[in-house]
Amino acid sequence: MTRYLITGAAGMLGQDLQHALAGRAVTALGRADLDITDADAVDAAVAGHDVVINSAAYTKVDDAETHEDEAYAVNATGPKLLAEAAVRHGAKLLTVSTDYVFDGHGTSPYPADAPTDPINAYGRSKAAGEAFVREIAPDSSYVVRTAWIYGAHGPNFAATMLRLAASHDTVSVVTDQVGQPTWTGDLAARIVELVDGDAPAGTYHGTNAGQGSWFDFTRAIYAEVGLDPERVLPTDSTAFVRPAPRPAYSVLGHDGWSRAGLAPMRDWREALHAAVQAGALQA
Repeated sequence: MTRYLITGAAGMLGQDLQHALAGRAVTALGRADLDITDADAVDAAVAGHDVVINSAAYTKVDDAETHEDEAYAVNATGPKLLAEAAVRHGAKLLTVSTDYVFDGHGTSPYPADAPTDPINAYGRSKAAGEAFVREIAPDSSYVVRTAWIYGAHGPNFAATMLRLAASHDTVSVVTDQVGQPTWTGDLAARIVELVDGDAPAGTYHGTNAGQGSWFDFTRAIYAEVGLDPERVLPTDSTAFVRPAPRPAYSVLGHDGWSRAGLAPMRDWREALHAAVQAGALQA
């Protein structure tokens, strides 16, 4: 029987991973259960497992600008320690990364092997974590980059937009940031397919297919839940100046899935419809 370890298990993706692995031999450890920056604790946790799925992360993008050491500890040192422990104990490792490893200046989907060039502290920390995993466990690890995730089990953009709908007649949302809204339910299922299959080690892009702006995503959310999409008004990023710059173009290419014998994940609009039907969107 394959024994799975999930780190970051209390998070939005971590909880969907537990659902995707229901009925399996799973150890699910949240931040309160495992500090992935503690080498001894990591080694003890990994021992006895065949597959380690790291969904733990420091995700406070703006705070990372002034707390880069903290972000680096979780997003870079953590994956490094997990990779070292996985190699010692003969386990596969899959670590979840982000579109923020790219600068966002692209105009066509980023291939998995495109050079990274992060423009904020969060992205730098995640790129460093990726590099450690590839260096330490090149033949037994997976880096799965995702983006714009939403789901039932944590704060996220979709939930925020629904909450605003209850208190605002209109919401203004940017049209000049483009990416791939991704349901954690789909992502979790794909991660399990990847680690359970005989997929080549390497980097994969775990995002729903297609692309749209945050404005497009919000209008689609409203339409799916029966709200008037005309309540969503267009604006641009100059209206929302934040400490950490965001990539303007975060569309990730999916060519790598053919290596694993898998089709790309379904279109983001189809996934959004399924997520609403499953009750995964709540304010």
